[in-house]
Amino acid sequence: MSHVLDRPIWNALNTRHAALAKGDGDAKRYAPSIHPFACGRDESPESLAAFADIAEPGETLIFLQADEFVPPPRFSTSATSFGVQMVAERSMPEFEDERIEKLGETDAADMLELAMLTKPGPFTMKAQALGSFWGIRENGRLIAMAGERLKQEGLTEISGVCTHPDVRGRGLGRLLTLYVAGKIYGRGEQPFLHTYATNAVAIALYEKIGFRLRTRMNVAVIERQA
Repeated sequence: MSHVLDRPIWNALNTRHAALAKGDGDAKRYAPSIHPFACGRDESPESLAAFADIAEPGETLIFLQADEFVPPPRFSTSATSFGVQMVAERSMPEFEDERIEKLGETDAADMLELAMLTKPGPFTMKAQALGSFWGIRENGRLIAMAGERLKQEGLTEISGVCTHPDVRGRGLGRLLTLYVAGKIYGRGEQPFLHTYATNAVAIALYEKIGFRLRTRMNVAVIERQA
């Protein structure tokens, strides 16, 4: 029996992010301005064919799933890689830190700039449509942030964890990961997260603070052809 997190995009778009979903019962995606994530119900011919109806020629979609990736017809595959999915195995308490502030719409440009510099994963100006974000500013500059992304029943993903290169080594990424995890646990939900399988430093950090490896994930970037 499959786990709800084996297809985290599909299960988010069919539950807590249903209002953000575009598509029908076989293939769904987020609005392009929010995020390029997409997923099908399964790898049946019907589900794969449905992707052509939810993307315009030249548009890019990103898949993230434990199941083997099968390219849909009328799409070319730009890149594939392996990721890992990790879930919190112990409760992480809520806490406050005067350095951490809630980020809002007026922070969106600074958030995108930091994400483009540090490349924590796909990020857009409207990332906050998926969940809350928190950050740390120093002398007015956003130097670190973390927030929420995919959401299923009883689960919330921690994402967008990044620290400006000028201030790395100060533990800000660890601090914000624990802060966001505490917020998630405070709502009675379980945090989970993703990182690339090759990112040994990040995996070691997450294991140290209480996350365990659940499964390997397939990542694929595809582009709709004419």
